[in-house]
Amino acid sequence: MKRLCNFSMRLPLAILVLSSVHVASISTAAVNKGPMKETSKAPESIEQADKIKDKEWQEKLTPEQYYILRKAGTEASYGAVYEQFKKQGAGTYYCAGCGSKLFSSDHKFDSRCGWPSFWDPATIDSVETRRDYSLGMMRVEVVCANCEGHLGHVFEGEGFDTPTDQRYCINGQVLVYVPDEPEEADKE
Repeated sequence: MKRLCNFSMRLPLAILVLSSVHVASISTAAVNKGPMKETSKAPESIEQADKIKDKEWQEKLTPEQYYILRKAGTEASYGAVYEQFKKQGAGTYYCAGCGSKLFSSDHKFDSRCGWPSFWDPATIDSVETRRDYSLGMMRVEVVCANCEGHLGHVFEGEGFDTPTDQRYCINGQVLVYVPDEPEEADKE
């Protein structure tokens, strides 16, 4: 009887743990569709983007962007977006949700993690960070300061040779890349 009681007491805990893992895997399922959007000019910035209703976000964004920005999803690592990011030259990265300026190519680097990486945001107030306990561990989530869309996570102390020793690990599908204008000498 004692053996049965110990097993039956552990069973609810096992079910709880397994269901937690299942929920975590659903909420962070990797998205792997479409390239990062590239345009020749900065996207129009949306004022008070935090006031936009969920249905409006669904209409404005691709399903992948909606899942990442509004549901804190993530894209698959080492996908087409990552390869595209590595090939991009000088330019600026904007939020696909609200058009806010987020990162500069001056701060990008290849961390070999499979996602676009930056060592600093474009401006001090372009992103915000929050504690994230979604996978049973504490991470630091990065969100757009204007629309509060999920961008990725920031990690510190990994030993990269960058001025901040930080890695902003960002989902490329929620970025819009605008290349810098070529210099006059380059146009000739």
